[in-house]
Amino acid sequence: MARPVAAIEHNANKAILILLLAQSVLIFLDVSAKWLSTTGMPTTEIMFARYGLHVALLLLLVLPVQGWSLFSTGNWKLELARGLCLLGSTAGNFLSMRYLPLTVTGALLFTSPLMVCALSGPLLGEHVGWRRWLAIGIGFVGILVIIRPGTEAFHPAALLSLAAAFFGALFGILTRRLAGVDSAMTQQIYAGGISLLVITPIAFTDWVWPTQPISWVAFFTLGAAGVGGHLLISVAHRYATPATLAPFNYLQLLYLALASWVIFNQPPDNWFFLGAAIIIGSGLYIWLRERNLHKAATSVDEVAER
Repeated sequence: MARPVAAIEHNANKAILILLLAQSVLIFLDVSAKWLSTTGMPTTEIMFARYGLHVALLLLLVLPVQGWSLFSTGNWKLELARGLCLLGSTAGNFLSMRYLPLTVTGALLFTSPLMVCALSGPLLGEHVGWRRWLAIGIGFVGILVIIRPGTEAFHPAALLSLAAAFFGALFGILTRRLAGVDSAMTQQIYAGGISLLVITPIAFTDWVWPTQPISWVAFFTLGAAGVGGHLLISVAHRYATPATLAPFNYLQLLYLALASWVIFNQPPDNWFFLGAAIIIGSGLYIWLRERNLHKAATSVDEVAER
C-alpha cells in the first residue's frame, strides 16, 4: 500500500533554511568530483560512484522502512524526465570540472535561477514580465564576463557548465511539479536509479580504481552527499516555488570559491567576482520581484474576501 504523500505547503522561511542546509552538504559532492577528476578517474566512473552509492544508500536505509511503496509514483513520466535532467546536469558539471576551476563551473551552474525564471512561464504557467526578462538578460551578461568568449581565457568546457545549468533548471521545475505527487524519497530513488541505469553500461568500459586513501573517501562521499543534499532540496520544494528558492543557491558559490582556493590552489580572479556579482544581483532582483508580486496578489485576495 502506498504511503500518503505530504501535500504542498507554503512556508518560505522553512524552505530557505532547508535549502541552505542542502547547499552545505552538496559542496562535498562538487569537491569530491573535482578531486577524483584531477586523479585521472574517467567522468563516467565518477558519475557511476555518484549514483551507485546514491541508490545503494536508499535501498539499504529506506526500503526496509517504506517497503515497495518507495517505488510508488503518481507520475512516472515526470520522474523519468526529472531523472534524465539530473543526469544531464551532472554530466555537464563533472565534465567541465576537468578543465575549469570550481569557481567558474559554480558561477555558470548558478545561472540556473535565471533559467528557472525564464522557463517558469511555459512550464509552470507563471507570468514573467519585462522587468524580470531584463534581469535575466543582465544575468547572462555576467556569464559573458566570466567566460569571455573570443579571448584566450575562453574554454569550450564553459558551454558544458551552461548545459548543466539548463538541465538543473528543468530539474528544479520538475521537482516542484512532483511536490505533493511523490514523496521526497520516491523522487530520490527514481532520480538516482534512472541515472544509474543509463551510466552503468558506459562506466565499466574504462574503469580505474582509486589509489589513495583520500580518493577512496571522495569516491564514497559522492553518493552520500548527493542523496543527502538532493533529498533536502526535494523537501524544500514542498514549501516554496523554484523562483523563491533559486537565489539562495548562491551561498554555495562562496563555498566553492573557498574550496577552489584552499584545496585545488585555483583562486578566483577579478573577472569571476565581477561576473558573479552581476549574476547574483540579477537573481536577487528576480527574487525580490517575485516576493513583491506575491505580496500584492495576497493583499488583493484579502481585500476581495472582505
